Amino acid sequence: MKLLLDTNAYTSLMQGDKHSIDTVSRSEHVYLSMTVVGELLYGFRIGNREKMNLEKLSRFLEQSVVSLMGIDYDTCEVYARIGSLLRQSGQPIPTNDLWIASTAMCNNLTLMTADKHFSLIPGLNIVNPLA
Repeated sequence: MKLLLDTNAYTSLMQGDKHSIDTVSRSEHVYLSMTVVGELLYGFRIGNREKMNLEKLSRFLEQSVVSLMGIDYDTCEVYARIGSLLRQSGQPIPTNDLWIASTAMCNNLTLMTADKHFSLIPGLNIVNPLA
């Protein structure tokens, strides 16, 4: 399984959650979207352990089984399709989460997240290590 980590999944992994560690260790490859990196950097900046958290993130990204995942035109099309579908159904989700889901779907990745609203997206493969 190839995983895309949501921000809460990365956080639970860094906090040593056993289920998160088990899920990641069973995966073939782990990805972080640039959207998640932005959320993490923002959280680090407003927190009181920025330097330590930046160092942890750097060490995580140095692992050979971890890669960053960008956004391309296909991701933007999926973003627009899913976003309009959810809005029309009266169930919009946060914008950043829409980008994260679109990245997972475009790249055939399983999204590791504890956020329940991702289940509103048809065709999105999800694993919740905290369930």
